Amino acid sequence: MFYFQKFGLMALIALLACDSLAAGQGGSVKPGARVIAGKISEWPVPTAKYPRDPAVAPDGSIYFVVRKGDKLARFDPRTRRFQEWDLAPGTEPNGVAAAADGIVYFGSRGRSSIGKFDPATGKLQEYRTPSNNSTPYTLTLDYQGNVWLTERKTGKLGRLDRISGKVTEHHVGDDPYGIAVDKTGVVWVSRKSADMVARLEPKTDKVTQIHMGLGSQPRRITVAPDGMVWVSLYGTGELARINPATFKVVKKYSLPEGPNAGPYAMNADADGRIWVSEIQTDNIVMLDPRTDAMRVFKLPSKDTGVRNATIDAEGRYWYVGSHSGTVGVIE
Repeated sequence: MFYFQKFGLMALIALLACDSLAAGQGGSVKPGARVIAGKISEWPVPTAKYPRDPAVAPDGSIYFVVRKGDKLARFDPRTRRFQEWDLAPGTEPNGVAAAADGIVYFGSRGRSSIGKFDPATGKLQEYRTPSNNSTPYTLTLDYQGNVWLTERKTGKLGRLDRISGKVTEHHVGDDPYGIAVDKTGVVWVSRKSADMVARLEPKTDKVTQIHMGLGSQPRRITVAPDGMVWVSLYGTGELARINPATFKVVKKYSLPEGPNAGPYAMNADADGRIWVSEIQTDNIVMLDPRTDAMRVFKLPSKDTGVRNATIDAEGRYWYVGSHSGTVGVIE
């Protein structure tokens, strides 16, 4: 079982905010859409040992993991305080998902399992995957609240049924990386080393694939409010938009910094704008598909290392810098 190394009251670590302002470049916002002023704020995390994978909880707090520090962490935007929980040595947490009831899930690369954490009670549970070398990587939730994850070493997807606690697996092919579930329950997966995007229909276990181009290295994937599927092509410095009805690439967008930009984290906000991190440039790019306009936000930290991000109910973009050891927000 997972366990906490330290019991009793959980220590709160208050940190002073280091706020930086960066002006966005270009782009436009249609009337009625959330306005992004472009203010960027960053805070140093308590344990800067490869923090990553933020997820926003219903109360607005930001959860993330510290992979090389074996910790689960939380940042409260209102108080600007951090809270940490120690996990068992060798957990190597990776990937976080926060459910509507406040329960937090994370993957364990070191233990080939899924962790479940209840912030209200401090209780932590573990669910082992059927494969003992699954190395969970990216987590997401479907519209029924079940947890899906990519298993990079097995070529499978795991699914945790939150009611029964049962974990099932679906084979999709080597190196499943990013994952997203659309409103119909179809699961979309980027297969980085295969240059593929896979589509899994869970009810039939049918898998179909689309080749994204030689050397494209698709990393993260997201589904926009209109149902379009977006994927970051790390190897070519592009974003790709896929029409799920035709299962074809509608369009590819070259990022401002070109083929070596290193597009990584992918998110779609409530207004349909697409956000992507350029991990090689310390830029965050916001694309408005209605106009094809791009707006660039330069992060204040150097070599930030944004591998994943999340967008809260107010439209604020939250990221964790794996290299810089920071939590940041664009608002």
